[in-house]
Amino acid sequence: MATKKKPPKSTSEFDDPIVDETTQQQAPDDYDDDENAETDSPPEPDLSAELAEDAEADESAPSAVDNDVLNVRAEIEAALCAGVERSANGVQALAAAASGGDCIQGVGIGAPEFDMEQTAPGGPGIAVLNIYVSEPMSMEETRRAIFDDMNVRGVADDSLPVNVHHTGIIDSQPHRHRARPAPCGISVGHFRITAGTLGCLARGRRSPRNRRLLMLSNNHVLANSNNARFGDSIIQPGRADGGINPRDRIAILERFVRIDFSGRANLVDAASGWCWGDRVRREQTYRAGGAWRHFRISSTPRSCRQGLIVGKSGRTTQLTSGRITGCNETLRVNYGAAGVALFRNQIAIRGLRGDFSRGGDSGSIIWTWDSRRNPVGLLFAGGGGYTFANKIQYVLSALDINLYT
Repeated sequence: MATKKKPPKSTSEFDDPIVDETTQQQAPDDYDDDENAETDSPPEPDLSAELAEDAEADESAPSAVDNDVLNVRAEIEAALCAGVERSANGVQALAAAASGGDCIQGVGIGAPEFDMEQTAPGGPGIAVLNIYVSEPMSMEETRRAIFDDMNVRGVADDSLPVNVHHTGIIDSQPHRHRARPAPCGISVGHFRITAGTLGCLARGRRSPRNRRLLMLSNNHVLANSNNARFGDSIIQPGRADGGINPRDRIAILERFVRIDFSGRANLVDAASGWCWGDRVRREQTYRAGGAWRHFRISSTPRSCRQGLIVGKSGRTTQLTSGRITGCNETLRVNYGAAGVALFRNQIAIRGLRGDFSRGGDSGSIIWTWDSRRNPVGLLFAGGGGYTFANKIQYVLSALDINLYT
């Protein structure tokens, strides 16, 4: 077992990670070198309070939802869950899904935009069923696939308002310049992945993590979709952008919420890295006028609301704006070799001027497009012009952190 070293006395606000030079890996002071040990793994997060609060929040749901819409959504969600469970057992590969019910990628409830296919019988603004599909499908084809292959009878009622959104297969967006100190919004990643985005900085809510300067991003960006050890190197830029371990190491993997690929619903794809204080900075970055510019976002979260205009700065598409189109979407998300995972209560966003995100933007913080720039979500997936994000309140609770922005 490698010798563990105590951190030196620090005059800064935060403690730096501890480096095990013999293995070129870092080990936090509570890191167990036993490869099979699970003592560093945080307990399963209890998000029941956040779920209850979210269900009651007026901003998180349409103003009126018909019971038939709610019932059909619940049935489709159950079918999606069963489909993920089958794929986990090797019965189905989502990448090969091309017809029928296999094309149904997700379901949610939202107030339709003006140019969508249907409005509810109650008129504009009344909640409709959002269906996300992997292949272009007409309304009739979509209803038939849900009826025949998912055995959801209520969708056959023509009065049930349904909007069809073509996303393609919803992929977790796995992932360009080197910067010291590294700002938020640029290339970063576990040393074995391609590249994702450094979302923002945070700190733990209790000792000893309240003295750790942390970076926030996705599990699949910082923890290689569960396939990582605590203390693993996080490099900037990511490996796909020329980053080399350990030369470009700016943090170590400190905590992550495991992604469940068995069919159980996930709420977050999130992880935190323990940073060296002189290698990162709080500001977000973007490029304009041939120069890199920086700005700060708020540390106070904002609840999701349909129609809210939001922004993000990410590794691939940099600074973009979009509109939230759904606040409680259920999705099957493809993680490649790692498998397919079901996510519930997710945020859906469409860009205002082109794509809101593309591959490599995973891990970006999404914030309100106003002077307050309140965090709303953590970007983790997308497809067909749609971006999907975890609600920021879930992320903070699951990782037991507060933002440090």
